[in-house]
Amino acid sequence: MGVVLVVEDHEPLRRLLLRVLEREGHTVLEAGNGEEALEVLADNEVDVVVTDIRMPRMDGMELLREIRRRDQTTQVILITAYGEIPLAVEAMKQGAYDFLEKEAEGRVNIAQLRARVAAAAEKRRIILENLNLKSQLSRRFSFSNIIGKSPKLLSILDVVKQVAPTKATVLITGESGTGKELVANAIHYNSPRAKGPFIKVNCAALPETLLESELFGHEKGAFTGAYQTRIGRFEAADGGTLFLDEIGTLGPAVQVKLLRVLQEREFERVGGTKTIKVDVRLITATNTDLSAAVKEGRFREDLFWRINVVRINMPPLRERREDIPLLVHHFIKKYAAENNRPVKGISEEALQLLLHYDFPGNVRELENIIESAVVLCRGDTITPELLPENVRNVAKNTQSLTIPLGLPFEEIERRVIEATLAYAGGNKTKTARILKIGKRTLFRKLKKYGITSSKEKAD
Repeated sequence: MGVVLVVEDHEPLRRLLLRVLEREGHTVLEAGNGEEALEVLADNEVDVVVTDIRMPRMDGMELLREIRRRDQTTQVILITAYGEIPLAVEAMKQGAYDFLEKEAEGRVNIAQLRARVAAAAEKRRIILENLNLKSQLSRRFSFSNIIGKSPKLLSILDVVKQVAPTKATVLITGESGTGKELVANAIHYNSPRAKGPFIKVNCAALPETLLESELFGHEKGAFTGAYQTRIGRFEAADGGTLFLDEIGTLGPAVQVKLLRVLQEREFERVGGTKTIKVDVRLITATNTDLSAAVKEGRFREDLFWRINVVRINMPPLRERREDIPLLVHHFIKKYAAENNRPVKGISEEALQLLLHYDFPGNVRELENIIESAVVLCRGDTITPELLPENVRNVAKNTQSLTIPLGLPFEEIERRVIEATLAYAGGNKTKTARILKIGKRTLFRKLKKYGITSSKEKAD
């Protein structure tokens, strides 16, 4: 049921429409002309406006145009007199949902009124749901939702922000679980194509014979089992973005056809002769070394350069350990809410184990570890025994920190202080003693680098 505004200058008919729609469960508002209707609309959110076309001061057509200008989601149904069908058709071209023709003696078909108002209210509900979903997707894949503060990740975010508004083809490389798909999402949903389709294909999940049909579609009878014509992912992504994950697994035949699409923006379906043109932005990803694949003859060099216009390399989690505390607290908050658990944080001992673990599965592995720990936790804090045995065994005796060559001195100092604070269980006195510096010096550097203990972050 919805909120319906009835606009009718003939009071007996307006009262009848009010009674009928109220019995259907709608919340019904009323106005005697177009100007009064605009005042009602200014103060109320209305799903459907039912209005007569012929009214004094402001007629239904003028009212329709003003409603469309103010709110594209409100549905308008026009009531027309006999002989005004051409005017009603013109109104629908201007955005009216439907129209009702008055019967003899100015009456309205009540059954048609009920059905059309219900359908119009449902249409607005669906429109608002879709708008809300797109808004959620936009927030979910905004730059602020890519968690981390490491220089490597911040550098990647700068590139993503630059490339998102463009049409450039992007190749995202990195180990499995580093967040390649998350970056692809961020590029699409922060681009001018955000309202268009975002189609994803895992190339490794399909054999080459099926992948060609999946990407480019097929005509009826093209092969055994092709009982009807089917559009491919390129056609489905027209006006939007196509994300091809694990592109390094493509076979020679599909590589040739993909190269043509990138060059000409056109292709034929499997078994077809009709040339189909598309406007698609391509984002690809791989966890393999495509340069090596080119040298070995497994991947076409011309295709490689076509997809490698802008390259984004996602670093493994072990190379950005400073992001681990932020990710841990993000996942704790996420899974505590999803599973209705009281978990609020993680102990310093447990965090120290995670900081020294190498995470072969990268961020995806960390997320799974935290989700499991949140579900199994009996209190409000994740402790070491809730972590997997391999994390405890590998990390518990580690008292070292890996620093890559070429890192600025201040970044090295920040990493050493942060790791030592975690090793000391958040005890600043112990941290200063291990580092052989005064407590006041430590406090000054903690403030300079914005370093906090796990407990302080949770608070």
